[in-house]
Amino acid sequence: MNAPIRRLSTFVALLFGMLLVSTTWIQFVSAKDLNAREDNRRTLLSSYAQQRGQILVGNQAVAESTPTDDEFKYIRNYANGPAYAHVTGYYSFYGANGGLESVENSLLSGRSDKLFYRRVSDLFTGRKAQGANLQLTINPAVQQAAIDGLGSQRGAAVALDPKTGAILAMVSNPSYDPNALASHDLKAVQTAYKALDEDTTRPLVNRAIGGNLYPPGSTFKIVTAASALSTGKFTPDSKIPGPAVLDLPQTTAGLATDDKQPCGPNDQTTLADAVRTSCNSAFGWLGMELGANELRSQAAKFGFGDQLTVPMRVTPSSVPAQLNPPQLAQSAIGQYDVRVTPLQVAMIAAGVANRGTVMKPYLVQSVLAPDLSTIDSAKPQELSQAVTPQVATQLTAMMEEAVNNGTGGAAKIPGVRVAGKTGTAQHAAGAAPHAWFMTFAPADDPKIAIAVVVEDGGQLGNEAFGGTVAAPIARAMIEAALR
Repeated sequence: MNAPIRRLSTFVALLFGMLLVSTTWIQFVSAKDLNAREDNRRTLLSSYAQQRGQILVGNQAVAESTPTDDEFKYIRNYANGPAYAHVTGYYSFYGANGGLESVENSLLSGRSDKLFYRRVSDLFTGRKAQGANLQLTINPAVQQAAIDGLGSQRGAAVALDPKTGAILAMVSNPSYDPNALASHDLKAVQTAYKALDEDTTRPLVNRAIGGNLYPPGSTFKIVTAASALSTGKFTPDSKIPGPAVLDLPQTTAGLATDDKQPCGPNDQTTLADAVRTSCNSAFGWLGMELGANELRSQAAKFGFGDQLTVPMRVTPSSVPAQLNPPQLAQSAIGQYDVRVTPLQVAMIAAGVANRGTVMKPYLVQSVLAPDLSTIDSAKPQELSQAVTPQVATQLTAMMEEAVNNGTGGAAKIPGVRVAGKTGTAQHAAGAAPHAWFMTFAPADDPKIAIAVVVEDGGQLGNEAFGGTVAAPIARAMIEAALR
């Protein structure tokens, strides 16, 4: 055999070797990833060939698959779709998108490793394969109270069980109907998605845990107060400056109170009274006195900066890293570049309510087999110790006073001790402020912690305050929970 033939034979053998390696790699090493790709038509068709698991709120399936006569075999249906759209997401021929449909796709489709023995058993028994069911922590009455309260106003509401971290409500408004995106009419799905994607009100965004984060306004003053009390240098009765306008260093601009009046006699107030009246100048002074490191450290103890999943990914809330004195004063009242999710603000309220311990939030209570036997169940996890029980007790008393005799009066409920804090957050030149309210109740034995934000003042626009717009929504949610 001459040299050219030998070289050609070697080259051909190399090509066959590469072909064997590549096919082996595709069939065995990469098979799982390729099957999991949401644009894999064969996988999608096979997933439609078996019943996808339900998503359950209480005893109601808010997402379930029902049989059809077309090639897809099943169609995904969402009961009261817009009420839970940001929780469930949607499932269509184009794959699982948003919410639990996406992040828990392997469980709902039945492909999760947790269901391996179930799949083996199905092979031997001939039992029809099905996906797992998800039992959620959502309280439907609290969810509906938040939806009704927001109405047509843009914003979000989150409720937590402060003792466990269970998410009792998660509402983002405006919402959308996932049924329009789960249709088997692919042209109609494309049209519906295009309309939602181009909508300037961003209905596909879950404002409760992501999107363009909000300035928290005066709700952040609870973090500043927690920082001050935790140093041991301040008590609720400590006298601090509260002038009509706080003179800020390095700038000619001052930090004014909402009514342009001093917060107390001789331009002085107590820390407790500063919370009750939401005194900007007092908290601006306090922030500069504490320093940026102290403020950021306290915020981090409440969960700022944490990479959380509930199981959907939560955008981390943040306090700016570099702050000069005027920026620090603004940050201490929840302005400048402090940014939060409503979930984070609910976690602050829940941490205070739970004697200073912040629990990790979660949305899925149990993973259930098709026969409703339990495969897995959530176990409450401590995220951090934000403040001591003593400081939490002091903050609770101050937040109760803010409801009983301060800016949060619209959250009062006869016979129930309610703790809360209002917030009115400036966010853009010429725009109406966002209206906030954070709360927990009953203050002596907390069952629910809540954060509500209404964008651009809602229906009241520039006339809005957290106490007039957001607090009534939170009150309705508390009443629904306690009923």
